Amino acid sequence: MKSKKILGQEHIKKQLINSVDTGRIPHAQLFIGPEGCGTLPMAIGYANYVLGKQDNLDEIGSLDHPDLHFVYPTTSNSAIKKPTSKQFLSDWREFLNQSIYGNLYDWYNHLEDSNKQGKIGVDDAAEVMKTLSLKSYEGGYKIMIIWMADRMNTEASNKLLKLIEEPPAKTVFILISTSEENIIQTILSRCQIIHFNALADSAITKGLIEDENIEPNTAQRIAHQAHGNYNLALHYAHHDSEDTIFEKWFIQWVRTAFKAKGNKAVVLDLIAWSEEIASLGRETQKRFLNYCLAMFRQALMLNYQAPNLVYMETSTENFNLKKFAPFVNGSNINEIYDEISDAIYHISRNGNQKLILTDLSLKLTRLIHRK
Repeated sequence: MKSKKILGQEHIKKQLINSVDTGRIPHAQLFIGPEGCGTLPMAIGYANYVLGKQDNLDEIGSLDHPDLHFVYPTTSNSAIKKPTSKQFLSDWREFLNQSIYGNLYDWYNHLEDSNKQGKIGVDDAAEVMKTLSLKSYEGGYKIMIIWMADRMNTEASNKLLKLIEEPPAKTVFILISTSEENIIQTILSRCQIIHFNALADSAITKGLIEDENIEPNTAQRIAHQAHGNYNLALHYAHHDSEDTIFEKWFIQWVRTAFKAKGNKAVVLDLIAWSEEIASLGRETQKRFLNYCLAMFRQALMLNYQAPNLVYMETSTENFNLKKFAPFVNGSNINEIYDEISDAIYHISRNGNQKLILTDLSLKLTRLIHRK
């Protein structure tokens, strides 16, 4: 495993350890936190603590204990038409060994299938019920970690409701998500919710120095730029961040949108840009549009003289975020944010990407000129 440490989140570690030591382990818990904050590493470490395989929550511990089970989003392929987590277990363990702080997009890339949106379906729910109906291997607890629980479809959620509410003795569910909004209320009401904060810069810096052998000054700079996301920090540290290509697409987009107002020839360029982005996988499109939201927010902070809140940096030589900042202001930021958020939603709902992105781009030509 690339890193076995659970970074930061000390107050949550104490809370979880206390629940075990006092014999008050909730039967269903939901770990909610932003990307790269360590919800999955914490869940695995906590599971191993409950199973008696380690005496602290400083490290993640074993991934293959026979009483530790996982469910995660999967996608169909040419060989598997009705996928379940069990069918991808070797891929999952390999992914965890390489990218324990990784996100859903990283998981799909690991499966070499970033063009589809995975789900946790009813067949997975049936596997969960079957697995938890059996006796534990060691006679103690059985633990089911459901990663990205918001990807459970309605049918799977409904099938698991009764089991989550009243599981067999010594059975613990740990659900993980980045947001409560997409988890149905009946699941939420059956879980004890634990909120994780983004990691402190100090925790990320320490992880980069100790686990990745990054020079301290560089580690501090990366930690600040990662904005509490250790997964992103690792990408920056190893120079493989998707932000490089996202930056290129963003700059091309805003420049073309700025020039397109009243210029039919440039509008065609904007449509061509929309077609290019539309040819990518939906997960890539959504991540790119979230990157755009972040860039617009950073520009707004610069425009309003709050450089201490700016953590993103651009590497394109002929693009200066400070010079772009005056075009993002109080008169247009809310509409820009709403339009991009709507586009993300409609792409998630399998809308026509080309139409969605073209419509968004044409709206940007108007908004970006608003004083």
